[in-house]
Amino acid sequence: MLTVLTALGVLAGAALAGAAPAAAVPAGGRGERIAPGVVYREFDITAAAGRTRAHLLTVDLGDPHVRVDLLHPGAVAARATVSRLADSAGAVAGVNGDFFDITETQHPGVEATGASVGPAVAGGRVLKAAVPTGQRFGPPLPTGATTRDVLGVGADRRARLDRLSLTGWVTTQHGRLRLGGLDQYALPQNSAGAFTSRWGAASRERAVCGTDTDRAAPCSTETYEVAVRRGRVVGAAGTPGRGPIPAGTTVLVGRERGARELRGLTVGDAVTVTRGLVAARARVPYAFAVGGYPVLRHGRPLAGLDDRASAVRTVAGLRGGGRQLLLLALDGADDSRTGMTIAEEAAAMRGLGASDAFNLDGGGSSEMVTRARGARGVTVRNHPSGGAERPVPNGIGVFSR
Repeated sequence: MLTVLTALGVLAGAALAGAAPAAAVPAGGRGERIAPGVVYREFDITAAAGRTRAHLLTVDLGDPHVRVDLLHPGAVAARATVSRLADSAGAVAGVNGDFFDITETQHPGVEATGASVGPAVAGGRVLKAAVPTGQRFGPPLPTGATTRDVLGVGADRRARLDRLSLTGWVTTQHGRLRLGGLDQYALPQNSAGAFTSRWGAASRERAVCGTDTDRAAPCSTETYEVAVRRGRVVGAAGTPGRGPIPAGTTVLVGRERGARELRGLTVGDAVTVTRGLVAARARVPYAFAVGGYPVLRHGRPLAGLDDRASAVRTVAGLRGGGRQLLLLALDGADDSRTGMTIAEEAAAMRGLGASDAFNLDGGGSSEMVTRARGARGVTVRNHPSGGAERPVPNGIGVFSR
C-alpha cells in the first residue's frame, strides 16, 4: 500500500515519500488495525516547504461494526481537547473538526465563545447552523465555498460533501420573521436568531458583533432578546444575556431590524419557533455533519486554493463512492512541522485515491488520537504544533462495536 501511495503522490508539488518506520507500519505495509474496519498508518510527505510526517486513518464505512459521529463537549459554546472528547464518547479514534471563534481581541470586553463556524449534526440531531461567511475564522475560502459547507455521513452510511442551510421562522401575532441563526456565535445583520439549551452558558453578546462581510466590525447598538417557553414570551432584555438556558426554553436574540421586531413582543404573547437544516444534495438524513470547506471535488481541486502558505493541517477524504473515509493529520513536531499548502493538501488526498476532500481546522488544532485494544484511553498520534493539545469545539470520532 505504501508503495502505491508513493507512486500516486506526485501531484501539484506534494509527494508521498517512502514508507513509514517499521514500528509504525507492520510488515507487509498493511498498517495498524485499530479496530474492525479502522486502519492507522503514518508516512512522510514531501511538499514545497520540506518533508512533513502524515498520520492517516482509513475508515471502512461499509463495515457494520464501524460508525463515525461528531465529538463535542456537550455544549456548542464550549471546548475540550480531542483526547478528552474521544475518551468521554468511547471513540477508538478521532481528529479535530471545524474552525471556531478563538479570539475576540477586535471586540474588547466581548467573550470568545469557542463555538464552531459551520453547521453541526451529532447522532442525527441538529446542534447548530453556520455563521455568515464574513464572520468565519480560518484561511481564505476557495471559489464558491461558504460556511454552510459540511462533511457528513448519512443514514445510508455514505460520506459526502454537502451544504446545510438553516430554515425556520418566528411566528407571532404580528406576523412571521425568518429565523436568522441557530446556536451560532454570529447572526446576520437585521436578523433574529434562536439560542437553546444546547448553546451552553457562554454570553450571547458575540452574536450581535461584526457584520456579514467584516468579522471585526463593531458590535450592533440596536439589540433585543426575548425568552420563550411553552409557546409564550416569559422574559425580555435590551441586550443579549449569558448563562445556561433551561431545557424547553428558546432565547431569541435580535439585531437591527430583528431587534425592532422582537421589541413588539410582551410577556405572555404567543410565539412559535421552527428550525432545521436543509441539505443541498443529500436525500437521506444526516447522522453526522461537521463544518470546514471542500478542497477536492470529483477528483478536481477547487479553484482558488492557496498555494503559498504552508501549515500543519487536518483533512478528510472520501473514497469508493463515500464508502471509505480518510482522515489525515500532519505532525507538528519541530523537525516535521513544515506542513503543506491547501493546494498541496488537495493533491495529497487525490494521491491517496480520494475523489473528494474537505479541509478542517489546522495549526495548533490539528490532532489525531487512537485507542489501542485493551487501553483505557486514547493516545495522541501526532505532535500538536503548539506543544500541547488545544481545546476545540468538535471533532470527528470513529466508533467500533
